[in-house]
Amino acid sequence: MNGRRRRQGWLDAATIALSALIAASTPTLARAQDFPNRPVKIVVGPSPDVFSRIVAEHLQEVWKQPVVVESKPGGGGKLAVATVTGARPDGHTLLFATPTFTLATAMRLATYDFAKDFSPAALMGVIAYTLVVSPGTPANSVAELVALAKQQPGKINCGSAGYGTVPHLACETFNKVAGVQVVHIPYNSVNAAMLGVMGNQVQMFVAVSTVAKQQIAAGTVRGLAVTTAQRSVLLPQLPTLAESGFPTFVMPGWGGLMAPAGTPKAIVDKINAAVQDAVKDPKVAEKLLAVGMEPPPAMPAAAFADFIKEDIARWTGMVDAVSLEKLKEQ
Repeated sequence: MNGRRRRQGWLDAATIALSALIAASTPTLARAQDFPNRPVKIVVGPSPDVFSRIVAEHLQEVWKQPVVVESKPGGGGKLAVATVTGARPDGHTLLFATPTFTLATAMRLATYDFAKDFSPAALMGVIAYTLVVSPGTPANSVAELVALAKQQPGKINCGSAGYGTVPHLACETFNKVAGVQVVHIPYNSVNAAMLGVMGNQVQMFVAVSTVAKQQIAAGTVRGLAVTTAQRSVLLPQLPTLAESGFPTFVMPGWGGLMAPAGTPKAIVDKINAAVQDAVKDPKVAEKLLAVGMEPPPAMPAAAFADFIKEDIARWTGMVDAVSLEKLKEQ
C-alpha cells in the first residue's frame, strides 16, 4: 500500500513538473508566434546603414510592421551597443554588427562582451576587402608589391582609416607575413585614405570592395587581391591573398543582426529565417551586391553564434601576431 502511494506521489510530482514546464514555455511560444507585434528597430554603429535599409524594406513587407534603421555611429560602436543591450530582449531592437565589434573585442577595446551580451540572430552577407595600389606604384601583383617593398624598406606607405581599424591591421599584417617594412599612414576616414592612394600620397590601401571596384574601373587605382578566403563576386578577376602566397592573410568582412542576450530562441530563429529568406530574394540580393554585400552561406542562428566566436578568435590571433601596441594611436 505504501509503495503504491509513493509511486502515485512520484507520478503526481512528475505531472506537476511537466505542467509547469509546458506553462513556462507557452508564453515564449506565444511571443514568438506574435513576433513582431510592434515596430522593429535595427541600430547601426559606425558602418554604412545601406545594407540594413535594403533588408529592412523586405522584412517590413513580410512582418507587416515598420522596420526602422537608426544610425548611432558614436564611440566606435559603443553607443549602438548600449542602445541594443539596454533594450528588452524580445527581438524588437537589433544591432547591425560587422567586424568593427569583433575587432574591438580582439583589441581589448570593447566595454562589452560581444559573445555574451548578444544573441546572434542572422548573417546578412559577406563584405570583401581589396588590396589596391596607387596608379604610380609599379606593381601589378602582390608578389611585385612585396618585391618593391623589400627593395625600398620604409619607403612604401600604407593608408588606413585610422589607428586600430581593419585597414591598419591589414598594413601591419602585410609587414608581418611578407617580411617587409611598409609605413602606416592614418587618415581620418575611408574616403580620405582612398583619395590618398588615388593621388599617390600613399602607395597601398585595403579598401571595401565596393569602393575599390569603382576606382579600379575608373583606372584611378589598381587592384591586386582580395582578403576573403574565396574570390569576390564583385571582383572575380582578382586572386585572394591566400592564392597570392599568403595563406594566413584572410580578413573576411561581414554584416549580420544581433539581438540582446536573453532573447527567446524561438524569436531569434524567426528573425534568422526571415533574414535568410530576404537575402535569397533575387531583388534583395541584387541590391545588396550593388552596394558591396555578397550572398552569405546558409547559416542558422546557432551556426552564426559559432561564426562570431571564430571571428573574434581570428582577429585576436592577427592582433597578437602583429602586437597590440602597433595598433594603438602613437
